[in-house]
Amino acid sequence: MRLRDGNLWRAKKNTGQERVETNDEVIRESGVTFSIWRLYQHFWLLICLYFPVASLVSRPNAWLRLVVGSTALLFFAISYTWIMWPHPASRGARIPGRFRLSLFLLVALCFQVTAFSLFDDPAWLWSFPGVSAIAGVLLPMRRAGVVVVLLTLVPLLITIFTHGGVAGVDWWWLIALMLVVRGLGLDMIGVARMGSAIRELHSARRELARMAVIEERERLSRDLHDLLGQTLSMITLKSELARHLVTEEPERCTRELSEIERVARQTLREVREAVAGYRQPNLSSELKGARQLLEAAGIDAQIDPIQEALPPAVDAALAWTVREGVTNVIRHSHARQCRIHLTLMNGTVCAEVLSDGDRREQRESPVSRGLGLNGLRERVSALGGHMEAGPLTHSGKEYFRVRVELPVQNDMESSSLREERV
Repeated sequence: MRLRDGNLWRAKKNTGQERVETNDEVIRESGVTFSIWRLYQHFWLLICLYFPVASLVSRPNAWLRLVVGSTALLFFAISYTWIMWPHPASRGARIPGRFRLSLFLLVALCFQVTAFSLFDDPAWLWSFPGVSAIAGVLLPMRRAGVVVVLLTLVPLLITIFTHGGVAGVDWWWLIALMLVVRGLGLDMIGVARMGSAIRELHSARRELARMAVIEERERLSRDLHDLLGQTLSMITLKSELARHLVTEEPERCTRELSEIERVARQTLREVREAVAGYRQPNLSSELKGARQLLEAAGIDAQIDPIQEALPPAVDAALAWTVREGVTNVIRHSHARQCRIHLTLMNGTVCAEVLSDGDRREQRESPVSRGLGLNGLRERVSALGGHMEAGPLTHSGKEYFRVRVELPVQNDMESSSLREERV
């Protein structure tokens, strides 16, 4: 029970870490970092508070008005900051309990700003941009669009009502205010919608990866069943027959045991070939898949292939290099460009995966950081090659490079098969 509870706790912990990591990636890919969002949020809060505060201090002798107005502004500032504190591209504002309270505060702020604009001073209308921003972040896209349009029209209606008509209205001031209300609301709708689209993209990628793993497992299960089912049944039947013949017909028992040994060796060889077939990718296919994967991730891909045919073992090793390099680029960097360069000179083939962007794995543990690259290094070393992986400075810019050099020999395939058997 303790082991099961421990596994459950670790699974929940890993899930929580994955959610935090995905949330950070969504925010980063939205183009609006937390720091920029905080500055943006506080800037518009100051705009929303400046004009009402100026109106309140213009008549310092009206103590009741000053106290009531200051309390209302304090409520507005606290509510606005609490609602707008989570990044619009994150899931913070979508928590059910928080969402319901935020929706209540949005309605309360609408009534508060409208009431003070009608009965106190039109300067309170400058709080509507903050209300519009809250609606853009909080509500679904269509409802947010409708609410933003209504909030844009409210200052017009209130101004006309307080002036008793269109005469005497400062239209330049009013148009500027309406444009700010509309623009800020639509801006928040765009950022929130972009964050939602990026989250859906991450979910789709995870689901595709999960389905690919399930499909591969099912295929491997089917092939192993077809490969082993008949031979294992034969071995079982011949073993039972040999057990019965061990005392009565020793010579026939010896022949049956020899047949069992032959079938077992043949089955072992077929299993090794099947497993090797799954483990040996094809370089040309990996290059095509790398281009598609990099383009799907929004990374500019430059691929320089070679046309010469390579021994299967060397081809597979280079394919593993491309796969591991591209996987690291996708999972562990914020790259914008990636170049895959292959050359064949003087009996040596070289593959290089070069990407810009910082490496998140440098902040992770060494164990999790090096499993894939260590496995690749072992493959390359077994073929007499050399591998380098690490940061590289070129033209004053930081890159990360995975470089593999392999000798091209005619007997490469036979030597690799011998190593597999050993």
